[in-house]
This record gives sequence, structure tokens and C-alpha cells, in this order.
Amino acid sequence: MQISNAKVVSLVYELTVTDINGEKELVETVEREEPMVFIYGMSGLPEAFEAQIAGLEAEGTFEFSVPAEEGYGEYDLEAVVELPKNLFQVDGEEVEGMLEIGNFIPMTDDRGNRLQGKILFIGDDFVRMDFNHPLADKDMHFKGSILSVREATQSELEHGHVHGEGGVHH
Repeated sequence: MQISNAKVVSLVYELTVTDINGEKELVETVEREEPMVFIYGMSGLPEAFEAQIAGLEAEGTFEFSVPAEEGYGEYDLEAVVELPKNLFQVDGEEVEGMLEIGNFIPMTDDRGNRLQGKILFIGDDFVRMDFNHPLADKDMHFKGSILSVREATQSELEHGHVHGEGGVHH
């Protein structure tokens, strides 16, 4: 069975990015014990990634690059914002260990979109956060293999995610 829309794909890979010196740096390894499992066409992954694996079958291998502009885009200075420090309090109290430089904090914008922000700086009354994707401005290089491909169930398609092994249990 070939990878196409509405198929559940299970795969493993190594992801490297090109650093400022032009060297490839390993940033993620997904192994057989905990493969990436997703519904093709509904994954939220960059379209360029999905396009590269289209048509592959179980046991197929891949090696390709996704340029920054086709991946998570260029670094956006407007995605670095200063937020009032009191936004990070619970019942008027700071949560110990939350506000530390380098921490990623899940947040929601005023339109209900879920975001992940990285703390860059903590001031007396504000927190500077970076809402760019960690792989923004990075050319990504993938090398891996397809473990399995199957039809998504109607329930999976309705929920927009994989159920069972490698997926969401509910």
C-alpha cells in the first residue's frame, strides 16, 4: 500500500539541520520503539515533507531536504514579544520553575490558536518570548524509512488523528 491521503503512516528518521558554519547538526532521532505515526494529509507537518514521502510503501527508505521557506519559514522578529509577567501567575502567585530562560511554555493567542513560546528574557514586570517554531530559518535534512502504511479508520479521520498504537488513546 502506497502513502497517499487518509493513510496512516508509521516511520522513523534522523533529522539534521545546517548550522551557521554549514555543518550538519543532528537535532532529532525517531526510532522504531517510538515511531512517528500520523494520517497523511492531516499531519500538520510541512507540505514539502509529505510530498517527499508520497507514494512510498512499507520498508521504503527516504533521504531528502526541505528548505526553510518550505518548512517552518523564515525567522520572524514580530514573533518575539514581551508579555506582562502576571500572565504567568496562577492565583496571583508565580509557579516555581516555570519562568526560566529557555523554557517552552504552551499558550493560546486571542483567536484560540495554540502556540509554544520559548522564554528569552525575564524582566521585572515582563517576559520576552519567542513564538517562532524552533526549526524556523533552518534547512532540514531527513533520512529514514517507512515502517507501515494502512488505511485510516473512519473514527481516525473524523478526529483528525491516529488511534491505537502510536496514536491517541481515548
